[in-house]
Amino acid sequence: MPRPSQSILSRAAIARAALELLDELGVEGLKMRTIADRLGVRGASLYHHIASKEDLLDAAAELINDEIALGPLADPGGVAGIAEYARGYRRVYLRYPHMIPLVARHRVESEKALRGYDALLAALGGLGCTPAEAAEAAAALDNLVLGSALETFTAGFTRAPRDYEPGYPALAAALGAAAGEPGGLGGPGGLDDRGFERGLRLLLGGVQAGAGSPRP
Repeated sequence: MPRPSQSILSRAAIARAALELLDELGVEGLKMRTIADRLGVRGASLYHHIASKEDLLDAAAELINDEIALGPLADPGGVAGIAEYARGYRRVYLRYPHMIPLVARHRVESEKALRGYDALLAALGGLGCTPAEAAEAAAALDNLVLGSALETFTAGFTRAPRDYEPGYPALAAALGAAAGEPGGLGGPGGLDDRGFERGLRLLLGGVQAGAGSPRP
């Protein structure tokens, strides 16, 4: 295969290659040399578009944020729109789980991400939250979305529910009951998805109920 011309290089192409390598190789794959090899160019040519590893993370986050729909936050229904936004946010990061530890403590710089937070905070304000309450609710929503996209509760339990019965009866009963619910334990609609939905209902219900209330 002929080597592509450096003229096709762009910030977005480099970031897309980085995301692909993260998916295939994990964090160990996020090296400029590896990205250059994937694109068929010399490593030095990447620095015409990406200044540093931090800048590479910014570029990758920009691509991911472009996939998160902000439209639901304009929904006059308030809670319903915020819930739909959170579901979409989670769906996107479920496709990029290796990026979560990298962006979780990374600076927020992309225009799309900043607009997203601004729109979320405005929507929370529309529920009656004070600015301080909106900030807390947005932080809680971030934690719920990214935490649930990174961790799978069900993957830790590899035995059949009944096999936990002798030593852990409450765990066995809970897993057995969860297995009987629509979606079962794993996969789409499984316990992880249902747990996220319950957390989202509790979070948004609490936000709506307590918006503007005096603090203890």
